[in-house]
Amino acid sequence: MSLLPWLRGNEAPPRPASRSPAEMVLETLMVELAGQMREAERQQRERSHAVRKVCTRVDYSWLASAPRPAYDLSPGERLQLEDICAKIHPAYCGPAILRFRQLVAEQEPEVQEVSRLFRSVLQEILERMEEEEEAQRLTRQWSLRAPRGSLATFRSRARITPFASDIHTISEDVERDTPPPRAWSLPEFRALKED
Repeated sequence: MSLLPWLRGNEAPPRPASRSPAEMVLETLMVELAGQMREAERQQRERSHAVRKVCTRVDYSWLASAPRPAYDLSPGERLQLEDICAKIHPAYCGPAILRFRQLVAEQEPEVQEVSRLFRSVLQEILERMEEEEEAQRLTRQWSLRAPRGSLATFRSRARITPFASDIHTISEDVERDTPPPRAWSLPEFRALKED
């Protein structure tokens, strides 16, 4: 009898093939959808069971076997949702799941409405991603266009004197009963006199 099978047991388990972040996001979001659909179906069953129990006042739940899932996504709808999920950036996967769970908890949808709710959350996340990408693009574009010496030229043209000697105090204006000429919290800006 060979000991080779026993020695193979000590080897490290084979690693699963590395997947891309997009595939992991897709799988994570679809697993979340399936879990929320199961939970909505369970809650729907419990509600209908409670209504039947109130009407008949007899509990035969011990006699019934565990029901199989009654609602499943159509293949076309599943493919559409997978296509939308594939567009979600990995950084937005967590916020998408949190938002979806929040909406499910608030609305307590029927099983058929869960996929619609999931689609609306994904659309919302995609819109947020596009807005942030647009803002980044505009910021990058602005930083490339902004002249580098604009602050230096302003500095050479104007002198900032926060404690100039000719600044009036509040008490002087009160004594003279005149409104202050400017906001007191701001420094005074004066352009240099050109000779």
